[in-house]
Amino acid sequence: MGKRGQVTIFIIIGIAIVAIGILIYVFYPKLQSIVGTDSNNPTAFMQTCLEDEIEDTVEILSLQGGSMNPENYVLNDDNKIEYLCYTDEPLRPCVVQQPMLKSHIESEIESKISPIVDACLEDLKSSFEDKGYDVSLIDGNTTVELLPEAIVTTLTNELVLTKGDSEKYEKFRIIVNSKLYELTGIARSIIAWEAAYGDAETTTYMNYYHDLKVEKEGPREDGATIYILTNRDTKEVFQFASKSLPWPPGLGIGLNE
Repeated sequence: MGKRGQVTIFIIIGIAIVAIGILIYVFYPKLQSIVGTDSNNPTAFMQTCLEDEIEDTVEILSLQGGSMNPENYVLNDDNKIEYLCYTDEPLRPCVVQQPMLKSHIESEIESKISPIVDACLEDLKSSFEDKGYDVSLIDGNTTVELLPEAIVTTLTNELVLTKGDSEKYEKFRIIVNSKLYELTGIARSIIAWEAAYGDAETTTYMNYYHDLKVEKEGPREDGATIYILTNRDTKEVFQFASKSLPWPPGLGIGLNE
């Protein structure tokens, strides 16, 4: 009975250690940001201040075909989904509307977060002044890059903190985990097929990319086909519309009808 009790205690201790390890793994990044801010870490301050805004912006863009305010779009579940390939000419393949899709999305993110960047920098300055620092903050530029598995926002604002000694920061990099780079790469490939042949075969992509789900809705009565790309692991979605090979009035709504 004594040995059995010892084994039970060891099992309980083991489970507790595993549980603590899981909690540390899940919450450590958040705790690190908080501790970093309390420890006078300007980079952690800017990461905490901006990452939610970046994530919210990316979610909106991803549901709308890559634009904050789509101009040529189709409505689907109250979402304005931009046409990334479009034509009104009967039985003609569509024309690519955003040939530089990646750069376009980067620019859209940059424009949307620009006011928040300014507000965060002012909050950063005030925060350190309240702690007794002399603060010099020089204007800089904001750039956004879609990279594999991440969105990197770089601020070239120069910050100098003086309180006895001086600390100088020449740039800030805010990194948000995201599969948007990968999803827009697939979108560009599908658009190329639509522009060349008026259609795209979706199963090929899923056979090659096992973490990818590609859904295709249409063509609808308005001639639109909606593509919905989903990363199976992260559940991130990028959707866009195409209108290619429209049929003349009275002859049907598309080749797949």
